[in-house]
Formats: sequence, structure tokens, C-alpha cells
Amino acid sequence: MIRPVPLPPEPPRGPLWQTLAWSFRPLAFMAHNREQIGSAFSVRFLGFERPMVMVSDPAAVKALYTERRNGLPPGRKFALEPVLGPRSVLLLEGEEHMARRRLMLPPFHGERMRSYESVVGEIVTAEIDSWQPGAAFPIHARMQAVTLEVILRAVFGVAAGPRLDRLRVLLRDILAETGSTRRQLLGLVARRRGSDPLEGVRERLAAVDELMFAEIAEHRRRPDLAERDDILSMLMTASFEDGSSMDDKELRDQLMTLLIAGHETTATALAWTFDLLLRHPVELGRLRMSLEAGEEAHLKATIAESLRLRPVVPIAGRRLAEDLVTDDLHLPAGTDVTAAIWLTHTDPANYPEPFAFRPERFLETAPDTYAWIPFGGGVRRCLGAAFAEFEMRIVLREVLTRCDLRKLDPHPEHTGRRNITFSPRAGTPVVIESRRPARAPALA
Repeated sequence: MIRPVPLPPEPPRGPLWQTLAWSFRPLAFMAHNREQIGSAFSVRFLGFERPMVMVSDPAAVKALYTERRNGLPPGRKFALEPVLGPRSVLLLEGEEHMARRRLMLPPFHGERMRSYESVVGEIVTAEIDSWQPGAAFPIHARMQAVTLEVILRAVFGVAAGPRLDRLRVLLRDILAETGSTRRQLLGLVARRRGSDPLEGVRERLAAVDELMFAEIAEHRRRPDLAERDDILSMLMTASFEDGSSMDDKELRDQLMTLLIAGHETTATALAWTFDLLLRHPVELGRLRMSLEAGEEAHLKATIAESLRLRPVVPIAGRRLAEDLVTDDLHLPAGTDVTAAIWLTHTDPANYPEPFAFRPERFLETAPDTYAWIPFGGGVRRCLGAAFAEFEMRIVLREVLTRCDLRKLDPHPEHTGRRNITFSPRAGTPVVIESRRPARAPALA
């Protein structure tokens, strides 16, 4: 008789306590479990039939992400499908997922990606020009405005119009409503009761769909569709290996995925980076000196260190297609498993002084591939990872060379939840102490 493989231990309290701890104090919850149980532990959340095993050892993370047949756990569909739609690349599996990934990857890499540099520069310059010395505001909200504008321009290829103006407002409202911890908890309760977890935003989602389909129809009427370089045109003219292409409903789901995931995560990463830099003046000074000298290595290292300490997406799970076995762990097929990204990034075995903000560590030696995973890994690694870092470099360079900022509260930001992301709870409020004019372009 084959004996069942036991899962790693759970915290001593039940699903309600675990759900509340994960919702309101996620970092403390994970750190406590690591300290009391070890690098692998099981958690049970309200609304889910199975426990989720969280792992943080790079060997376990590698085994999880390199098995291409592993599927998605149900939590991702529950959290994302009502907004993104059932055909979102984030929710498809197997060959369906890979086929869409191949079509959607090119704009976010290489020369196609770098062609958006002037667009990002224009948008962040206009944003900075609107900041008045002495003004105070949460910089997270301003970064959301910048990154939403960037992805709108990249996706649709136009800067203005009544349809896009309305879309901006609706997307901000939907993110604010669906991203709150309260809404997520209400959604879990609604799921248990069989009611609609998005009852309050259905009308706005329908309005977004109407705008999306109108934009798709207008694109289809363009005589120059094949020559355009916006992402929507590229998706409309691209074909899968069997010669088929995306229909309007699928185009809507992929556009919604790009608009939501393509701006919210980058904006949050920027807000965390400002929080860290403004609390570490020595590191801020070093970065500014390198930027004035026209160097980028320190900027890239700063972004890498920020993403290490404050990964925006805390977990990226799979349902095991076969047993996961390492020297210290044996998990049976069918188990829901996730990398606990923040735990991997703050393990002293991976990073000496794990809670210190030291960008230079990324100038010294490159970390193990599976010890730095802010974008997940394997065949489901974030499509826009390179684009996000590219955009962050442009925004940080412009803001830090033109503005002197000060945090309103010198203490570290508390971690809040916005849907599947960890964001600064107060939005990183800053004061603009001074602002310099934009540099004039060099004459040819």
C-alpha cells in the first residue's frame, strides 16, 4: 500500500486567522511561518479547497518553475478572471498559453521595446512639469498615471481622444475598487456563499468592454493596420501557427491584461523604489552621481535591489503535474505550490544582510537565477519584465535628475494589498522641494 506523502506543516491557527493574517500583515505572516516551521509550509485560505504550500529555497523554486507541465492553481483564476477575462494570457495553460505568449512577447523586447523610449520620456517629462515646488502628494498615484499613459500609448498608438479619456477613468476606478483588501475579503465570503464577488463593479466593467470593442472595430477599419506599430495592431495582424488569429473577445481579454498588469505593477515598483531611496540618502546620492555621469549600472542595480526587498507580486504558484522532489522536500502531484518570493529574497543564505538596502550587491555578483524572482520564472515568467525595468530606468532617471524629493513620513511604508500585488499602503507621500527644467535636446 502506498502511503500518502504528508505536506509541510501549517500554522497552528485555522483558515480564518491565516486569511486575515495574509490580508493585513502578509510579510509578518510569512516571516513568522519561516521562523516557526521552515522554508516550506502549508497555508489554508478561506474559499479554497486545498492548502497552498509556500516554498522559498531556490532549489525548490527551480524544481517548481522548470517543470513545464505544471498548471495554475485555482487562486489566480478566482482573483483575475472576473476582470481580465477567461482568455487572458495570464490564465491560459499548455499550448494555448505558449501560442499567445509567442505572439505577445516581441513588443516587450529588443528594438521594438526601445522604440517606446521617446514616448516614456515625453510622458514622464509632462508629469514632472506639473509638479510645483512645495507640493505634497502620494507618488504611487502619480506613477500610476505615468505608467497607465505609457501602456495606453503603446497599446493603442494614440495619445488622446474621448474614448481613451473615459477608459483612463474607468480603469482607475476598477483598480481602486477591486484592489482593496476589504473587497478581496468580501469576494472570498461571496465565493463561499455563491454570490457575485464583483457585484459593485459589473457596470463599469461593461462600460470598459464597450470602449474596448469600439477601439478594436476602429482599428480594423484602418487602411494602414499592417504598417502600424502599436500593440493592438500587431495582435490583430498576427497569426498562430495554424493560420488563425485572435477574435474580438480574445483581443479584449489580452488588452485588458496589458492595461491592468502592464501599468499597475510597474507603478508600484516605482513607488517602492522611491520609498527606499528617500530613506537611504547615501544610496540616493550615489545613484544621482552615477546618473549625472551618464552611467546606468548603478541604476539597474538599484532597481534590482528594490525588486528584491519589495517584490510587487508576492506569490506565483503552480499545481504540480508530477511530484516535486529536492534534497529537503517531497510534494506529491496535484499539490498547489507557490514560490514565496519575498521569503526567497530575504533569506540570509541567499543574501547577506537580507533586509539592508544595498544596491551594490548586484554590482558585485549576480544572484542565483532562482534566488531573484520578482517576475516569477519558467514559461510563465512575466511577459513585460524587460519592459518594466526599461520603463523604471527612464522614469527614475528623469525624476531624480530633475527633482529633489522628501518623504513626508521618514518611516518605512507599511505593506498593503492591491488585488494580487503588495503596494505601499499610504502611497509613499512625498514633498517636491525643488524642480529643475528639462534638459534641451542636443543639437545634431
